[in-house]
Amino acid sequence: MGVVLWCCLTTPAKAEYMKYKDPKQPIPVRIQDLLDRMTLEEKIGQMVQIERKVASAEVMKEFFIGSVLSGGGSVPAPQASAETWINMVNDFQRGSLSTRLGIPMIYGIDSVHGNNNVYKATIFPHNIGLGASRHKIGAATALETRATGIPYAFAPCIAVCRDPRWGRCYESYSEDPQIVQDMTDIIPGLQGDIPTDSPKGVPFVAGKNNVVACSKHYVGDGGTTKGIDENNTVIDWQGLLSIHMPAYYTSIMKGVSTVMISYSSWNEIKMHTNRELITGFLKNTLGFKGFVISDWEGLDRITYPPHANYSYSIQAGIHAGIDMVMVPYNYKEFIDGLTFHVKNNVIPMSRIDDAVRRILRVKFLVGLFENPLADNSLVDQLGSQEHRELAREAVRKSLVLLKNGQSLNQPLLPLPKKTSKILVAGSHADDLGYQCGGWTMEWQGFNGNNRTIGTTILAAIKNTVDPSTNVVYKENPNAEFVKSNNFSYAIVVVGEHPYAEIDGDSMNLTIADPGPTTIRNVCGAMKCVVIIISGRPVVIEPYLASIDALVAAWLPGTEGQGVADVVFGDYGFTGKLPRTWFKTVDQLPMNVGDPHYDPLYPFGFGITTEPTTRPSDDNPFL
Repeated sequence: MGVVLWCCLTTPAKAEYMKYKDPKQPIPVRIQDLLDRMTLEEKIGQMVQIERKVASAEVMKEFFIGSVLSGGGSVPAPQASAETWINMVNDFQRGSLSTRLGIPMIYGIDSVHGNNNVYKATIFPHNIGLGASRHKIGAATALETRATGIPYAFAPCIAVCRDPRWGRCYESYSEDPQIVQDMTDIIPGLQGDIPTDSPKGVPFVAGKNNVVACSKHYVGDGGTTKGIDENNTVIDWQGLLSIHMPAYYTSIMKGVSTVMISYSSWNEIKMHTNRELITGFLKNTLGFKGFVISDWEGLDRITYPPHANYSYSIQAGIHAGIDMVMVPYNYKEFIDGLTFHVKNNVIPMSRIDDAVRRILRVKFLVGLFENPLADNSLVDQLGSQEHRELAREAVRKSLVLLKNGQSLNQPLLPLPKKTSKILVAGSHADDLGYQCGGWTMEWQGFNGNNRTIGTTILAAIKNTVDPSTNVVYKENPNAEFVKSNNFSYAIVVVGEHPYAEIDGDSMNLTIADPGPTTIRNVCGAMKCVVIIISGRPVVIEPYLASIDALVAAWLPGTEGQGVADVVFGDYGFTGKLPRTWFKTVDQLPMNVGDPHYDPLYPFGFGITTEPTTRPSDDNPFL
């Protein structure tokens, strides 16, 4: 008995010193020490990212899973609180920490315009509307993502959308590579400002108020033929370098931690198999030292039909240089397949070690080994008033005034706040889901006002006008109603319904019904401002003659008050078109600099106005 007791008492004193657990050791030393201790099974586990629906503490422990994600709309519970998110993430993390080596997992989520899966989060304008405040928006998004215990955001999308028929065009900042390059300022917002002496290509994350960022989708996702999602980008090497690559170079200079590969192909070669561009150019030429992640089922989609030859897809994707695979469901098949390839020398151990070294580098840099479990210290950041004010400012700056009055010397905007009676019409005037667009609460977005918290444009108008002004809302009024009510003016809010990815691909780019009818009925009878809620330029030329003032509001998010702020003159219009507004879809693709350039409104166009305090009378149009 005494021997047993002696043994048990002395064991802790002999606990082995492990360099990888020592924060005083340099990160390369920690990585190497840990890598040397890992079995093949543990290494391959690090390369796996699974969806939360198939994750549990037991799965994390048994398969050494390196990462978990929420797909679009994948939440622990409807209207889950920040604390509920934190508890779920920590539960998975405890499974990881209970493994032999205790390597923490990293949880990722699509925070693409705020922490947009989460109830009550601030929803910022989608990228197409973001020209200003980008660094601040990155920092706010980081805080609201960390508020839910999540340290990894799959943002920013640095696609250069060259054809608005693409369903992801609203995720692209512009058709102009220079603007997209400038917008990589959101990366230091998300990750923190990189120190000037930081080694080139090495990821940087400042601390617990920041998140790991992800530049996506490498490369050429915005250049596919006819804008068809996940399709083929036909362009020569110089074109790829000058249009689609610049923002990746800038991202790496700013310390981006991860890069996500595109579903699309470049000149018929699937990007998920393109070793020359992933390993050769991104890792070796540009010197990227973070990790490369696949897109959702990215390996499956190497073949057509998807998953037709998964063994080949694993081999091709890992050989190309993908480090972490967003599996996201059939992780056992992936683990078994990759293990088989390594044991049969199809994929060399050096390739596995490169992947794991990169994943561990990011995990060490973000401080996961020291602080693996999230706490509640940031929960108040979720949907905070300060962030809502920032989003409202971003909305104001994103609005582009395309037409203001039937002649230059008779502008209609800004509108008077005090008048007898105004009409607000249109399917998008009182619909929070429509004004947020896709990637909000659900992958494809939602409609109505009951899924999250925010201010619709109708509510914003009512908040802004003089208390004596009678605001009448009629979603789709007939011409008789419009004519018989003696309105001073009308505000018509119409546009696209929410969509994401391939579901948004459109060959006709029309305003959703009954939008055109609403415009005709209202604008045919009286002075009207039309506000377009859309993820891209849409067909507007047929209605333009009857429209007195036209505003492109893009997808403004939850803070609709920003629209009313400018329409009623508390602030001026300052926004400029980040992309060309076509006359007809037959012109597409048409980008600034093209020989056949003949737009309705050119790239960079936008009428500016000054803030006003102009006096109002009962009928300013007499």
